[in-house]
Amino acid sequence: MKTINPKEVSITEFHALILGSVAPRPIAFASTVDKAGNVNLSPFSFFNAFSVNPPTLIFSPARRVRDNTTKHTLDNVYETMEVVINIVDHNIVEQASLASTEYDKGVNEFTKAGLTEAPSELVTPPRVNESPAAYECKVKQVIELGKHGGAGNLIICEVLLAHFKEHIFDENGKIDPHKIDLVARMGADWYCRAKGDVFEVPKPVKTKGIGVDNIPESIKNSDILTGNNLGRLGNIETLPDKKAVEAFRNQSAICNIVEKYRGNNPGFIKEIHIFAQKLLREGQIEEAWKALLIL
Repeated sequence: MKTINPKEVSITEFHALILGSVAPRPIAFASTVDKAGNVNLSPFSFFNAFSVNPPTLIFSPARRVRDNTTKHTLDNVYETMEVVINIVDHNIVEQASLASTEYDKGVNEFTKAGLTEAPSELVTPPRVNESPAAYECKVKQVIELGKHGGAGNLIICEVLLAHFKEHIFDENGKIDPHKIDLVARMGADWYCRAKGDVFEVPKPVKTKGIGVDNIPESIKNSDILTGNNLGRLGNIETLPDKKAVEAFRNQSAICNIVEKYRGNNPGFIKEIHIFAQKLLREGQIEEAWKALLIL
C-alpha cells in the first residue's frame, strides 16, 4: 500500500491522484451569465446530486493552481446566483471538452463549441439544446473551501425546473441508461462511457438479506466465488428448502457434473462453484444457492 500525505507532495501531484482514483465522475456542463448578459459554458467534474427534497445539485469550480485565479463560472454565479446544469452524453463529449478551453471573458463557449442555446424558462442562462437533460437552478449558497490555488467552491443549486429529451425514456417512462448514453470523467484525459458496461446490482431496500456472515464457511472460502459473488448470495432473504434443492439436483446440468467428477470431490466442488457463479452473473441468485446447497 502506497501512503501519501497530501501536505508532502505538490498540489498538482495530489490533484492527479484524486482525479485518478475518485472516478468516474459525472459532468456538470454549467451555463451561466454575468450581469452584462455575457454567456459562459464550462464543464466541471466535481459534481453530483445531493437531495431530492429540495432537489439539490452541487458542483465545484476550483481556483486555478498556477495563479490562484477564479473561473468565469464562479464569478458569474456570484453576480447572478443562477445556473443551468446540462448533462453530458457521448454525442457532445468532445464539444464539452472544447468548452473547457480558457477563453477570454465575454467569449461565448456555445459558439466556440458549436452548441445551440435554448432559452430557459425560470432563469436567465440558456440551456444546451443538445444535452439529454438540463436543470434550471437558483444558487442557494457558495461555500469557499479555501483561498489558495486548487481550493474548491461548492455551488449549492436548487433545481427549479428540469428538462429531458424524449428519446432517453423507456416504455415504462424510466430513463434508459443505454439511451441516455452518459459519459463520465476519469483521471488525466480519460473518460468512460456508461453505455459500454452497464450492469445491475439489486438494492436491499425491500428485503433484509441473510448477510455474508450467514453463508457457510465452505462457500465463503471458495477459490472461485468473489467478494461480489458473496455479496449477491448474502442478499437473499431466505434459502431454498431441501425439496427445492433436491429437485434442482436432478437437472441434467447437475447430473452431468456429478457424472464427470464422480470420485473427484475437489473437482466437483470447483465445478459447482463455477456453475453457481455463472448463475449469479445471470441474476439467478436462488438457482445459484440451490447449486451450492447440493454439496
